[in-house]
Amino acid sequence: MEVVRYGDFGARGDGETDDIEAIAKAHAFANQHGLPVNADDEATYYIGGQDKTAVIQTDTDFGSAKFIIDDTSVQKRGANIFEVRSALQPVKLEGVSSLKRDQPKIGVALPQSCVVSVTNSHVKRYIRYGANQNKGSSQTDVFIVDKDGNVDVNTPIIWDFDQITDLTAQPMDETPLTITGGHFTTLANAAESSYAYYARGIAIRRSNVVVEGLEHRVTGEGDHGAPYGGFINVATCANVMVRNAVLTGHKTFRTIGSAGRPVSMGTYDISLNRALNVSFVNCSQTNDIKDGTYWGIMGSNFCKNLQLDRCTFSRFDAHQGVANATIRNSTLGYMGINAIGSGTFTVENTTVYGGRFINLRPDYGSTWQGEFVIRNCVFIPACGRPVSASLIGGSYSGQHDFGYTCYMPERITIDGLRIDDSRHPDGYQGPALFGNFDGKYTDASYVEKYPYVKTKEVLLKNVTTASGKPLRLSDNPFMFRDVIVRSLDGQ
Repeated sequence: MEVVRYGDFGARGDGETDDIEAIAKAHAFANQHGLPVNADDEATYYIGGQDKTAVIQTDTDFGSAKFIIDDTSVQKRGANIFEVRSALQPVKLEGVSSLKRDQPKIGVALPQSCVVSVTNSHVKRYIRYGANQNKGSSQTDVFIVDKDGNVDVNTPIIWDFDQITDLTAQPMDETPLTITGGHFTTLANAAESSYAYYARGIAIRRSNVVVEGLEHRVTGEGDHGAPYGGFINVATCANVMVRNAVLTGHKTFRTIGSAGRPVSMGTYDISLNRALNVSFVNCSQTNDIKDGTYWGIMGSNFCKNLQLDRCTFSRFDAHQGVANATIRNSTLGYMGINAIGSGTFTVENTTVYGGRFINLRPDYGSTWQGEFVIRNCVFIPACGRPVSASLIGGSYSGQHDFGYTCYMPERITIDGLRIDDSRHPDGYQGPALFGNFDGKYTDASYVEKYPYVKTKEVLLKNVTTASGKPLRLSDNPFMFRDVIVRSLDGQ
């Protein structure tokens, strides 16, 4: 046997018989013998609600086969259908009592290059503010270390760890694993609209994975349902590329948040957590990226080096921080770009339909410790509705402790930006560089209990507006009075 097929293990592929047992057995056999797996192109595999996950450890070609994932009645909402899992076992690291930001070596040898995860549960970061307020997350970092203990300069340590409560190294598979094709349809759950996330997709927990040509659609969404945590869910691994994929935004449902107020629930087809060097290339979604009835397609936490290239998505989003991100040759819909984090955020040759060109998430302190670079982009504020446009948005009162000092990008470079503000409200004064981050901070008497580190410098070149009105500083010029704005036109 050179290729394992689901039919070899009893899969019917008739769209009615539950084939998950046969699919899981096929992959288990393939994993044991190091063989690739192929689906039958003409098959329609029905996957019911039982608690069963097929573990993928070899190349898998779903081809043009169809998969129906029935979430209308499930035994375990957190059980993924597939998990791409390394055969290499994680290693608990001993003898490291502390780590420092940008530390070049961790002082221990490893069996091979690893993704290292570190936690200090005694320190809380990302203490969320607002309707979904919480008490924060344990200080967490993830980075790549080679066998000699050298930290990859592209995934630097970003926190000081005075104590360490967990330090785990996951060895990185050197040979790429490829998953190809597949037409997946989720029959959506109709559970109570509460924060009880469904996983029911493809979990990637192995480094060096390429997902090529996959399609995922969602059907059967009604007037309520529980949210989804990502059909493609990437966590605790590095070097993952999703290419030529078609995904689907989920319908937005509402519930009562932790502050006792109604909130819209985040629900995702893409979820990235503690993931490094993840890229989406030439990907799109089935729904209209400007349709606000569907939630933004992606969310991420604790990631580094995220990239979108030639993608058409309703949004890019980094919740609990991304270190370095790049968006190029793409189109982002009504939710636009939402982020907090550090390093360099580059946006090139991209059209953004969001309320702001980049929105610094207020619930996590509107913080970016680093710089923004914007080149040759188009901004159509609020999908073309008449609004008073601003490029960099956020909110920061200075009265809440987020668990870290909050920054605005130290330098913002804009080289080529067309702002389509042809539709605008009466009295419109032109687009603002910065939104009104704090309406109370209008004179020197205002005291920030937790001071906000403002932008030092903005470099502008070839910024044009459809309205003909020039770019101005802000509706709150006092707050940004010390920002140096330089025009590079004509130089």
